[in-house]
Amino acid sequence: MKMTVQSPAKLNLFLEINGKRNDGYHLISTVMQSVTLYDDITVTVDKEGHGIELSCNKENIPCDSSNTAYKAAEVFFEHTGLPKAAVSIRIKKRIPSGAGMAGGSTDAAGVLYALNELYETGMTNEELAGLGERIGADVPFCVYGGTMSATGIGSILSPLPDMPDCHIVIVMPDFRISTAEAYNRSDSLGYDFTKSMENMTGAICSERLAQTAAALYNRFEEVAGIDEISEIKEMMLRSGALGALMTGSGSAVFGIFDDRDKASSCEDNLSRKYDEVFIVHPDRAGPQKVVPGGLIGSLLG
Repeated sequence: MKMTVQSPAKLNLFLEINGKRNDGYHLISTVMQSVTLYDDITVTVDKEGHGIELSCNKENIPCDSSNTAYKAAEVFFEHTGLPKAAVSIRIKKRIPSGAGMAGGSTDAAGVLYALNELYETGMTNEELAGLGERIGADVPFCVYGGTMSATGIGSILSPLPDMPDCHIVIVMPDFRISTAEAYNRSDSLGYDFTKSMENMTGAICSERLAQTAAALYNRFEEVAGIDEISEIKEMMLRSGALGALMTGSGSAVFGIFDDRDKASSCEDNLSRKYDEVFIVHPDRAGPQKVVPGGLIGSLLG
């Protein structure tokens, strides 16, 4: 049995840290958006064999039990009680790693989706998201995809209307930001004053792109204070972006455009300095099955 799925990247349109619990977990409020930049995950099952094998086209990606895609296969078999088979997972990565774009989490969601289909276990998206929560904080969202808000420790998800159609330019700088260090910097500044995500959710519900772009916010970007992030944003805004922001704990930066030519011009300018620059659009689904001639099947379909 074999299946290939495409799993989309994630952007944070809004991300606030509201505090830290006694158990060390942080309380957040965020609005997340799937975009049309995909990793390909091919899952092959041999029921006569045993064990998980994982490979990736990028040398810097671990291919052992620390990989979230590997963990997803383990969690699937633990939950279903099915006999463990020989599972081969092949990942073709396009989503940059260390970008704040949920590249590892969306790979895990893709494995859960593929195994659910291959074994015809009939789990709902809600059940798969529950399994995803055992793997990583962003996996449940990646199972659903689309446009959603999240609160609590990031596990309380609420669907939102689709983000208005637009062109999004993403650039990955040549440096990475430690998520742990980003949280430490935020903790050191305290949480006496935090922003509400109401402006963002209101703009999305009203289907107003300019207001959505105006409501972009990320505490991680604010506390990082990295000049190059600010410089990239300024380049995007000068090129006609309605708004620009770093996503997640970084270090990818994106700009929202309502004009295709301006987005293309921005991409050209940034590509002179950076190797990883993409133009994408909002996506309305999570992992999707690849078939000849296109994509079918999504967890929301």
